[in-house]
Amino acid sequence: MGKASRQPHGLALPAGKMPALRVVPMPADANQNGDIFGGWIMSQVDVAGGTLAGRLARGRVATVAVNSFVFKQPVQIGDLLSFYADVVRVGNTSVTVNVEVYAERRPTDPTVVKVTEATLTYVAIDSKGQPRPVPKRKE
Repeated sequence: MGKASRQPHGLALPAGKMPALRVVPMPADANQNGDIFGGWIMSQVDVAGGTLAGRLARGRVATVAVNSFVFKQPVQIGDLLSFYADVVRVGNTSVTVNVEVYAERRPTDPTVVKVTEATLTYVAIDSKGQPRPVPKRKE
């Protein structure tokens, strides 16, 4: 049998939560210095947040605002990124989502770091691209 997997030291992934998205950035996603493009990370955050917003809206959504976006640490080629999305607010036609991004680094000496945090607002839209009500959640 192989070695038991070690818990990454320091920060840990959020316990008991399922990531909305997990992805490994590749060399094509990096700039000339080997850091992953911020725009690539932003697009992945939008996918993760939009997935949750679409589930709540029970259909199509469009990004209407990036309320905040903070890059906390550079992302490296080969990092395993986990995107955790939480609902901040549900309005009549909109859903605001907070997305936290964690990187698991160096499989030989595992480390977890929070690399990005963002808040985005999505609007529920119909087949013609017009705003529509977000269905009320059953409590």
